[in-house]
Amino acid sequence: MNELNSNIVEKKTSKIKVMQFGEGNFLRAFVDWIIQKMNDSGKYDGHVVVVQPLQFGRVNDLAKQDGLYTLYLQGIDNGKVVRTHEVIDVLDDFINPYTEYNKFLSYAESEDLEVVISNTTEAGITLDESDIDFSVTPKSFPGKVLALLEHRYQKFNGAKDKGLSFICCELIDNNGDELKKCILSLAKIKKHDEHFISWIENACHFTSTLVDRIVPGYPRDEIEEITKELGYIDNSIVKGEIFHLWVLAKEPHIEKIFPCDKVGLNVIYAESIKPYKQRKVKILNGCHTCMVPVSYLYGIDTVKESIDDEVVGKFAREFVFDEVVPTIELPKDQMVAFANSVFERYLNPFVRHELMSIALNSISKYWARVLPTVKDYYRINGKLPLHAMFSLASLIKFYGGKRGEDTIALKDDPSYLEYFASLNAKGLNEEEMVKDVLAQTSMWGEDLNKFANMTEVVSGYLKEINDKGMKEALKAFEGK
Repeated sequence: MNELNSNIVEKKTSKIKVMQFGEGNFLRAFVDWIIQKMNDSGKYDGHVVVVQPLQFGRVNDLAKQDGLYTLYLQGIDNGKVVRTHEVIDVLDDFINPYTEYNKFLSYAESEDLEVVISNTTEAGITLDESDIDFSVTPKSFPGKVLALLEHRYQKFNGAKDKGLSFICCELIDNNGDELKKCILSLAKIKKHDEHFISWIENACHFTSTLVDRIVPGYPRDEIEEITKELGYIDNSIVKGEIFHLWVLAKEPHIEKIFPCDKVGLNVIYAESIKPYKQRKVKILNGCHTCMVPVSYLYGIDTVKESIDDEVVGKFAREFVFDEVVPTIELPKDQMVAFANSVFERYLNPFVRHELMSIALNSISKYWARVLPTVKDYYRINGKLPLHAMFSLASLIKFYGGKRGEDTIALKDDPSYLEYFASLNAKGLNEEEMVKDVLAQTSMWGEDLNKFANMTEVVSGYLKEINDKGMKEALKAFEGK
């Protein structure tokens, strides 16, 4: 059986308008798929040069297949199980800048190049003040970008219409703004003149984004079956879920040259990313965190099983629709549609999502993902969100370290684990224990006992769990 290449699947070509820093699974299953859809729609005509951000990567593997790879999308869409696959053909050129530095810089001279897209991980957009020797390949991502911009500025004599547009996908807040800050800071450290710095600020464009798609990656466990189905060997095959969301901060120039929101996908240019990030963190991630201690102590091990269960599934849905949705400032129909899509994702039969994998660092996750909902709900309604409170009681029980006779493999900040081990050894009653936990400002950033009735409500639920066990306590909570 032959390996996938342009002899097996016809490859289209186009002008290379996009430089992509990153060759990993996520960009190929998300951004490159979106670019494919843009090209297929006829509303865009541009392909991609892939730059490997690190010394060791996969650009050579992609080049061997002429940039072709198969993308499988699997999940539930509008209540139906969907499994599709297609060959993506928008990757036309590949660069390892550590061995092909001159080729990398030569792209700065391209009249066609317009957009730079990146996913260099959270560690990629950081300032390395020592990264100023551009006679060799810069070590950092901002260094490589600045080297590219230096070369372009000189080639086109600082022409205002030759700036580049940057679209960042790294999972940090304000990723585009942060990249711009790093580049400008490095330019000043290198003592560039004010004209070049002004060109970066005014001729180049930066937009922050929020990305959302689960990408399991290479389907190692299914590869033999998939290879038989395809009839060729694909060493770069990638698997993702059906759901996708890309929210980009409005930037008129980027909207014009990169119309990714015009091809019928779940892509939005928005005035502010903040409410969409709140939506994702509070609903998708927050529901995970709220549900984990409840469901795991109930005797369930995976997300799908949790949502399938009549009692736990009801608890999760009520938390989202009754307590989270009203705290986010987006139109209700959008919120309901997003929440429904989240539960479809939870029920994806192609993804086995273990609760204990989500349970990692549950204290900080509750603080970041659920506590904002508690505060917003309390501010709006003058009372506590009870599902979130039951979850907090369950979390305290969870950190007792036992599910029946089995030991829970807790993984968290060692200081938190030491604290709970010490707390559980004191023989406190429920109210004393809850009061102590809520007072831990190192966990919550404040003393949560200040919220009216929180101590009493959480300790009451904890007593119910201790006295009845999780199954009966949750059934009583849900009125069953």
